Amino acid sequence: MAFTRKSTDHNLPDDPLHLYRMLAVTNRGPAAVWGHQQDVLRSWHQDKSEAPDVAIELPTGAGKTLVGGLIAEFRRRTAQERVAYLCPTRQLAQQTASAFEDYGIPNALLIDRVASWNRADRARYDGAEAIAVSVYSHVFNSNPALHNANLLVLDDAHAAEGYVAKPWHLTISRQDESAYLDVLSALEPALDPLVVPRLKKKDVDSAYWSYVFLASPIGIADRAGRLEDVISSAVNDGKLDEKRAKEARHAWKFLQGHVDRCLFYVAHRQIVIRPFIPPTAQHPAFSDPARRIYMSATLGAGGELERAFGRRKIDRIPVPDGWEKQGTGRRFFIFPELATDLAADPTRLPTFVSNTITEAGRAIVLSPDVRASNSFVASMLPNGCPVLKADDVEGDLAAFTSNQTAALVLTNRYDGIDLPDESCRLVILDGLPARGDLQERFLHESLGAVEVLQERIRARILQGSGRATRNTRDFAAVMVLGQALTSYLSGRDIQAAMHPEVHAELEFGWENSRGHDSTNMTENLRVFLRHENDWTEVDADIVRERERYARRSAPSTRELQRSVRHEVDAWHAIWNNQWEWALTAVRSVLDKLQGERTPRRYAAFWSYLGFSITQRLAQQTGDQTYLTSSAEYFRHAQRMSTGTSWLSHLASPSDRAIAPPAPQLDELDEAALHGIGSQTLGGNGIKFEEVAATTRSGLTGTEFRAYEAALVTLGQLAGASESYGNDDDENPAAPDSVWIFNDARWITWEAKSEAQPTGMVGPNDVRQAGSHLRTAESERGISAPSDSVSLLMSPKPTVMSEARALAEEHLYLVNPQQVLEVFDRLLRAWRSARGRTISSLTTAELAEIFQAERALPSQWLPFLRKAPIRQH
Repeated sequence: MAFTRKSTDHNLPDDPLHLYRMLAVTNRGPAAVWGHQQDVLRSWHQDKSEAPDVAIELPTGAGKTLVGGLIAEFRRRTAQERVAYLCPTRQLAQQTASAFEDYGIPNALLIDRVASWNRADRARYDGAEAIAVSVYSHVFNSNPALHNANLLVLDDAHAAEGYVAKPWHLTISRQDESAYLDVLSALEPALDPLVVPRLKKKDVDSAYWSYVFLASPIGIADRAGRLEDVISSAVNDGKLDEKRAKEARHAWKFLQGHVDRCLFYVAHRQIVIRPFIPPTAQHPAFSDPARRIYMSATLGAGGELERAFGRRKIDRIPVPDGWEKQGTGRRFFIFPELATDLAADPTRLPTFVSNTITEAGRAIVLSPDVRASNSFVASMLPNGCPVLKADDVEGDLAAFTSNQTAALVLTNRYDGIDLPDESCRLVILDGLPARGDLQERFLHESLGAVEVLQERIRARILQGSGRATRNTRDFAAVMVLGQALTSYLSGRDIQAAMHPEVHAELEFGWENSRGHDSTNMTENLRVFLRHENDWTEVDADIVRERERYARRSAPSTRELQRSVRHEVDAWHAIWNNQWEWALTAVRSVLDKLQGERTPRRYAAFWSYLGFSITQRLAQQTGDQTYLTSSAEYFRHAQRMSTGTSWLSHLASPSDRAIAPPAPQLDELDEAALHGIGSQTLGGNGIKFEEVAATTRSGLTGTEFRAYEAALVTLGQLAGASESYGNDDDENPAAPDSVWIFNDARWITWEAKSEAQPTGMVGPNDVRQAGSHLRTAESERGISAPSDSVSLLMSPKPTVMSEARALAEEHLYLVNPQQVLEVFDRLLRAWRSARGRTISSLTTAELAEIFQAERALPSQWLPFLRKAPIRQH
């Protein structure tokens, strides 16, 4: 008989573990679920199975595909749910579908163009007979093909921000010159008048080329109608390249009618239009499913996942106990720019890199942007080396692995390509991975809110460095290039925030790069690549160090995690034109960002949004009380953004007309004057002069204890609310002096008074001085204010090249004469003020005296910041 008859199967699994025992009878997968996988599955089934959003973290090699697949198949079988399992790329989707076949999990691979899908496979998914294995773009799309899922499993969630935001992300490229200039002209009232002419020029200097400006939201709202017309014309009237026009039309379907609720990021090469957080609650294909499971090898904290997916709260199932200290294969990090000979002569670096690629055979090169990757290809590759890009290996890696020597060069793509075992033994990380879309670059470079991107940066480094180590026996060298990345990974706090395994590998690589020449580095690399007994002994050292380490959260993590649900609320309200609700949410964001480690510059951004929203409400309602609140938000943004220029670049005609006048005194000067006015330094005139004489003696001498004591007194003269030294002889790494100017600025000192005025400042001094702000943060339990600085006082005139490579942006070199100059300025001001009795002077009068002697912090601090060590 040819008919298919349906039989009722009452043998449904009790839980995902029972399900796998049923599947293992006939499948080609492992005989049983590993212990740590069982722990995760039990946690989900017993505690989180009804939660709408759950994130599961499992390191590479820990079997997260099986865990996600079992949860998906369990819901499909027991609840007859339609399940879509999403991957970032077609290649990963194919790998996942193949793994599901081995596990015995029915699936339908639905990738490529929808018109090419097998209709029977689509029907199996629609009928909940198989799990759809697909890519993010088939859900996050203006016309999503997978729009009816009951459960979404989102693999590699840490890398999904770009895919999720894409429907609300419209780019006008400078390559489409006419469209770019049309939109730029429409934006003029929302941009600094000094900026617009430079943006219109075809050729500008490199620093200006890369800067990202935020257009005034107030100016955008005023010009919304005109902008809608110009953008619509650019998108629909043939002004864009065909491929870019297709993507722009999809995004415009989401953005049209919402231009006044978007942020406009403007750079010389492109304009990006998007909401800060994607309004995924308005996207039924993502928000309608009852449940979403986020799978990742590194989820992190600080709200990164919630911001990326636009969800208020995502429950987490953390890495099982013990897996924090288990790695997948072995990475040997090398830092060529720290090698003594290459640091002294950087022109030799390309030859070293080229020779290393030749020796390794094949290399995968990961760069943050197109300029970096093009520069690498032009200068670093061996002659005749084949260069492949992502499109060349999307369907099959053989185009890369079949070559004896080849470079796979990827731009801003740190995962999704697996190169296990002999397929690749060299990974090159070229540049700090913090240059994604213009929003990310604005946050990192213009706003300086590095803390909000820390988890994203670390995840990319972790994922990128692991592209060629895909199992426990695998191994690959990881070459770190670029001053920004080298400096970043040299920081002990950055290393401590990594998984203990990676922490140990980074520390080992750093120690074996610094102070050695490139010949030694090459020999070490050969020992590693042979991976024989001589490496095994060394590997044991890394394992021992790993066991000592515990992962530490980055600064501001708790505050950022607390604020994220209100950030999502705020952008949901903005997108829905609910400005009162949005203002309430912004206020909650700012409240939650206050804490032990306030992320000041990120708070400045939200304060500016508060200013923009209150201005809009004042215009809409006529209620003038909003203007008072607006002024408070604006001044808070000014205080929190000290040391950055993004707010001054918002001096558009729109903002200038309504922004409150800037306070007459700089926040730092105000803090210093308050400290000076309340200071009882030296008591009467005789004692004050004795203190002054002792301080001068200390600053003109070389004995380190006297010099450090003099620095403490100098901080008191400068008006620091607290000025203290290192009283702990057992902690030589602590700052020699710390000056605290309330929450306006901190200044830390490392004084090498006994050094000779010849030779060069070395790496140890630079690394020690660069860590002082973090030491002060740890001691005080709070984050340092924006634009806080570390000063390294040394009579040595220059800095070693390898030391410059380690220097952080906040570190400056000063000489003894500069310190004496500041002391003399302060002493003259103090004597003048004491002559008129300090306690009887108003703040304005005291400011006038100190300003006349150039003794205000806003006057002497730039004098001490003339020599950034990174540029020395």
